[in-house]
Parts: sequence; C-alpha cells; structure tokens
Amino acid sequence: MAVYLRAKRYSYLVNLGFSRQFSNQSEPRIGKGLLALKKISTYSGAALVSGALLWIAYEEHRRMSSVHALTSATAKIRSKDDKKIGSTASLSQLTSRERRFVQFASNEFRGQLYMTPQDFLESVIEGEPRPRLKRRNLQEQHLLALQKTTPPLSQGNFRTFRDLGERGLISYTEYLFLLSILTKPKSGFHIAFNMFDTDGNARVDKQEFMVLERIFSHAYRDRRGLALPASDQEGEMGPNPQGLAAEGDGLLKRNDFDTTLLLHLFGKDGNLSLSFEDFSRFMQNLQTEVLELEFQEFSKGLNTITEQDFAKILLRYTQLDTARYDEFLERLIQSDPEEKGITFAEFHDFCTFLNNLDDFAIAMKMYTLADRSVSESEFQRAVKICTGASLSQHVVRIVFLIFDQDGDGRLSDREFIAIMRDRIHRGLQSHSRNEGWDAFKHCVKQEIKSLN
Repeated sequence: MAVYLRAKRYSYLVNLGFSRQFSNQSEPRIGKGLLALKKISTYSGAALVSGALLWIAYEEHRRMSSVHALTSATAKIRSKDDKKIGSTASLSQLTSRERRFVQFASNEFRGQLYMTPQDFLESVIEGEPRPRLKRRNLQEQHLLALQKTTPPLSQGNFRTFRDLGERGLISYTEYLFLLSILTKPKSGFHIAFNMFDTDGNARVDKQEFMVLERIFSHAYRDRRGLALPASDQEGEMGPNPQGLAAEGDGLLKRNDFDTTLLLHLFGKDGNLSLSFEDFSRFMQNLQTEVLELEFQEFSKGLNTITEQDFAKILLRYTQLDTARYDEFLERLIQSDPEEKGITFAEFHDFCTFLNNLDDFAIAMKMYTLADRSVSESEFQRAVKICTGASLSQHVVRIVFLIFDQDGDGRLSDREFIAIMRDRIHRGLQSHSRNEGWDAFKHCVKQEIKSLN
C-alpha cells in the first residue's frame, strides 16, 4: 500500500507543477522529467533529485531560448496596449477584467480591441493567452463577412462559440455581459432579463440591450474621474446613446457596426427581439459550452474525468498557496477513493450548484450559528433546497474527501464556500499560489525532506 501511495504521489507532483498552465509543447520535456523522477525511487534519493532538477532547468533554459523572439513580440504588443489606452490608464492600472480582455483580444478595428468567440472561451479557461506576433487589424470586408457567418439565435446551441471560432467579434462590454452569464443561477435569469426589458413588454430589443454599453461606460469613467458626455449629463440618450469612452480609448470606443453577439441575438437588420425563453436558452447554452470545454480538457476524449482531475478543476482558480493546494489533493489521494470517474452530467450538476452558492450559504447559516460542521446527508438536503436537484452521491463523497480536514466525515462549510467563491471568479482575482516551474520545485524540495 505504501508503494502504491508513493507512486501516486510522484504522478501528482509532476501533474501539479505542469499540467495546469503549460502548453502541449511542454509535454515531451515533462515526460522526460517524470522518467527522471521514477528513476529516483530506485536509487538513494537526494543527490539524484538535485541532478534531475539541474537537468530539467537546462531543458527549461533551452526552451526559453527558443521562444525568446516570440516573447519579445509579445512585449511589443503589450507596449502598444499601454499606448492605446494611455489616454485613460496604463495596462498596469486596469482592473483584472479589463487587463484580461486586453491580453486575450486578438483583433483590432479602428483603434478598438475585440475578442473572437475563441478568445472569449480561452479567457475563461486558460491562464494565459496563446502566444501571437501581433493582433489582426481588421478591414471593412472582414466586418461584412461576419454577417454571412453569424448564425441566428434559432440555430444557437452549446457549440455556437466553438463553431464560430475566430469568425466573430466581441466588444469589451459584451465580454463583461458574457462573464456575468457564467455565474448566473437559473433563478437569476429572470432578474437579468427584466433589467434589460425597460418598457415591460416581456421582450428585449436591440436598443434596450444597448443600454448595457451605457452602464459599463459610466462605471469605467467614474473609476478614472472622467467627465460624462453632454448628452449623458442631461440624462438623455442623444446621438451617442451608449455614453461611450473618449476617442482613443481601446476598450469602450464604439464603432458603427454590429458585433457578432448583436447579429446573433437581434438579426442582421437588428429588428428582432428576445423573449425570456430565447434569453434563458442562450444563457444556458453558453454555461454548458464553457463547462464542456473545461471538462474535455481533462477527459482527453473519454466520457469521464478522474476524481483527482475533478479536485484540480475545483481548486483551479482558487487563491490557495502551493502548500495548501498540495494538502487538499494529497488528502484525496491518501483516502484512496473508489475510482468510478466523474461524468459530464455529474460535473455540470455540481457547477450549476456552485452558481447557487449564495443561497447555499444562507441555508448553511443555521449550522454556522450552531458551530456545527455538515454531514453528507445535510449537504445533499441543502443542495436540493437551493437548486431543486440532487448531486450524485459519488460527487458528494469526493467533495467531502477533499474538504474534510480531520476525517470525521463532516464538512466545514465556511472554508468550502470561501474556496468555491474563488472557483466561480475563474482567475479574475489575484493569485498567491505558485504555479508551473515554481510549484514543481516546491514539491521536489518537499520530497527531498521526506527522504531524510
């Protein structure tokens, strides 16, 4: 049993250090590192660990040398970004969402940055954008092609963004709207719809939807102490109904054309309107698409992910430091759970529950006030109350194995809720945990200590 757990620990060490943030190009180097670590277990420890570290460091140096030119190109892009938004703020002064949009946006038209549907999906899944030499500078003919390739809402499904790929444009305010969709529970769909439906006719038209631009523009200006346009100060829509940012701002300056999202929701002529059913179906499709993409990243073409991968997904965007992150995964490994795998349906149900986390926190308040931890059956009952659905018993069991610190079969809801809130933010807050190479070195140091 000890040998088995040690073998699993070696596999975990390498996965922790590299699998979450490194690209597929790193896999051959990682594989060699894993082979070196496996050899360590058959020899006398610490000296060979040091040798393995030196060898992998050499490989890292070679890799970094080969991408030096690409890194320089990326630095030039960032320098241009600072100049582009220099009228209001440098890149370092942007909020986390603004900065992430700038980093992932791969298209530009008349000084304004745009994401593609593929950029958006990567921004909520990946830690860093794909390396690129420069942004694509769009021309008028590219915009005309959008109208031909954008499907109507009636043809939308949970693959729409993936099917569009690079053939589409998403503005910054639309990016914020799409982000908000990902964390909305079903009970929040009606609230969002009614916020858009300003005339109360149970339909949302294009002009009502465009109020979103105005709201986000005002918030953007307020943070930077910028004056509002004259039409906004008078409280009228005027010729510039969106209250858009100043000329030269790469985030909120509005160009006179319909983006992919507007074409998809309101048609080529912009004269269609949305019912609540249309709006709800669009939101559910986007949530499912992002979750399916994240699941497939770990499933590698299979129908299930491992229990360990499920734990990694839950902890993926949290603000735990490396040592704490290590503890949670080791706790699951050492408990030696039944390896049934987690299906997409189970994963989807759990993430749907997380979108109801605020309601769950209220339900758990009674246990907190009584200074009690929660049993599996009590956890299930609270989930059922908040979502109207139940989680699989296997998923609940895995969650308890991850978060049950003292092994008494009960869960401290405070820590669970705090960590899951980080998960919902999807990396849009600062992180203190080391990742990649730093995390790997930390784990190897811990192994050296355990050999002494």
